[in-house]
Amino acid sequence: MSFVYPNFLFALLAISIPIIIHLFNFRRFKKVYFSDIRFLKEVKQQTQSHNRIKHLLILLARILAVTFLVLAFAQPFIPTTNKNTTAGIQAVSVYVDNSFSMENVSKNGMLLDEAKKMAREIALAHSQADQFQLLTNDFEGRHQRLVSREEFLTMLDEVKVTPAVRTVSKISARQNDVLSKSETKNKKSFIISDFQRSISDLDKIKDDTTIKTILLPVPANQQNNLYIDSCWFDSPVHPLNAAEKLNVRIKNISENNLESIPVKLFLNNQQKSPSSFSIEPHGSKDIQLSFTVKEPCIQQGRIEITDYPVTYDDKFFFSFNVAKNISIACISAASPPSPGSGEGSGVRSIQSLFGKDSLFILHTQDENKIDYSAIAFHQVIVLSELKSISSGLAQELNRFVQNGGSLVVFPSAEADTASYKAFLSPLGTNFYIKKDTDATKADWVNFESEIFSDVFEKKGENLDLPVVHTHFSQSHSNHTNEEILLKLKNGHPLFSQYSYKKGKIYLSAVSLNTDWSNLSKHAIFVPLMYKIAMNSQSSANLFYTIGADNAIDVTQKLSGENVFKIKGDGSTPLTTGFEIIPENRIIDLQPTIFVHNQIKDAGSYSLFAGNTAISGLSFNYDRKESDLSRYTPGELIAMYEKASLRNFSLIDAGDKDISKVLADISRGKMLWKWCILLVLLFLATETALLRFWK
Repeated sequence: MSFVYPNFLFALLAISIPIIIHLFNFRRFKKVYFSDIRFLKEVKQQTQSHNRIKHLLILLARILAVTFLVLAFAQPFIPTTNKNTTAGIQAVSVYVDNSFSMENVSKNGMLLDEAKKMAREIALAHSQADQFQLLTNDFEGRHQRLVSREEFLTMLDEVKVTPAVRTVSKISARQNDVLSKSETKNKKSFIISDFQRSISDLDKIKDDTTIKTILLPVPANQQNNLYIDSCWFDSPVHPLNAAEKLNVRIKNISENNLESIPVKLFLNNQQKSPSSFSIEPHGSKDIQLSFTVKEPCIQQGRIEITDYPVTYDDKFFFSFNVAKNISIACISAASPPSPGSGEGSGVRSIQSLFGKDSLFILHTQDENKIDYSAIAFHQVIVLSELKSISSGLAQELNRFVQNGGSLVVFPSAEADTASYKAFLSPLGTNFYIKKDTDATKADWVNFESEIFSDVFEKKGENLDLPVVHTHFSQSHSNHTNEEILLKLKNGHPLFSQYSYKKGKIYLSAVSLNTDWSNLSKHAIFVPLMYKIAMNSQSSANLFYTIGADNAIDVTQKLSGENVFKIKGDGSTPLTTGFEIIPENRIIDLQPTIFVHNQIKDAGSYSLFAGNTAISGLSFNYDRKESDLSRYTPGELIAMYEKASLRNFSLIDAGDKDISKVLADISRGKMLWKWCILLVLLFLATETALLRFWK
């Protein structure tokens, strides 16, 4: 047991007062004369014995009354730990979880309001001279310092729900950073949260023995939630007037079986055909929504469901572009073809395929007149009959593929295999070794590939496939991600696909020279090249997550003094009139923008280069908060004990006054009220002895 004011214990000397009164009885006796006292002797002895007991009990009552009165002024308490409280100014950090999950409700109202009430009681339970830090998920600059209690309470009133999501380990680290700068020795941090399982990573917290951390859970009445988790297309290609299939994943975090729940799809603020779904308890459901795009433009979409009380995840935004055309560059040998030979037939085949289709813009150029500055703005580059690859061209093509371009390689009949090896090896592909003049033909098609998956109506063995007179044999390495699209009878690949960074490489074993094969004249050549071109469309992200450090690649460069701008399209009231200038960097000659934390509201936005809209951007709230399942107080205690966080404790306040609970924690179990009760008890005992003991 300890005392708040131990100096009052000197007043225990007052116990001597009733003792002195008892030892030196100043009461005057009155003489009574009797004729004979022989019959009073026994009565006298008995009366003196009873009086002595009575006086001793009265003395004991007075001593105890004085003792407990002194103890009441000294304020005894039983510490909750083995250490006494530290005197002086305290540094107190209070984290208030203001994430979307705190919109849930408890029996006392919204969780955020309850958390703010707790934070206020914590501040009022401390001295006005103490220093305070308020921390929220926003990590605002003004919250990164210690302030007075009045300023703390003012900032607390301004706390609102935010889309930002922080883990408990990051919160604790931020609190420790601020408290470690304080010179006071008495440091405490409070974490007020619903402690969802998705954010409560107590095992990653670094223990600081100088700071006492107290967890304050605020549980919700229910943990039910229905939300849209994500969406994606079956194909990255979005052709006009074709049926699009949008996959939507919906999750049910509840014990209820939900049936016939409506779901709505909006595209450019126009509602498409509605749909509905049923979902099992704690289940995940993938549904398909179909629609048709009839105009080439930026498509801004959103999906909606209805759920309560957590509503922030009932809408999901996405954006994609339907391009008016695809830019293709064909780089061929500079020397003219020999008369009567098959040379140059490759360029003519490419021209006849793409040159007259309005969907494609074909640029043909020879190897000596390459516009290197325009390479990044093509979607497909075809190398046709180049005898060698210069180091400059190899470097630009490598960067082109890294940034998402599609490269198709048809070697020359006189190809320098060493030059091609130096070019292809850094791209992670196999390379040409030597010519193989044995006549053969293709006898296998990869029907499961994205190129041929929907080309053939019948997938039989007796297909009419290209005939090959001469081809290049290639190296074979298990370290490549080769996907063979067409294979020859001798087992050699005729046409292969590779992935490298964001782009793709398509490698042909034959030249387009008709003396080598009939590939350029064969019917399969049209769907092969067409699907390569269609699949080369930029597969930009359908959506981004608010709060993540998103790096967004831009396919268009700025001209003059123009800057990139992001503007809200009015899909929600909060995005109306929104406009920012994001950070712009050039990475590998590709413009890349960073929005950091400038976008805080979910919705659809448009990216402008100057005054021209170049793409759509959609941002959604982080779905970590959507799973409302949380840790119980017992589980939290087990977690920090397992993590050996010795300075951690937990308060499960319930309906208790948080100020009283904090007082018990800071000073221990206060006993002064019990002392007052005992004083009154012993005074009453003394009065009863004097009045009723005759």
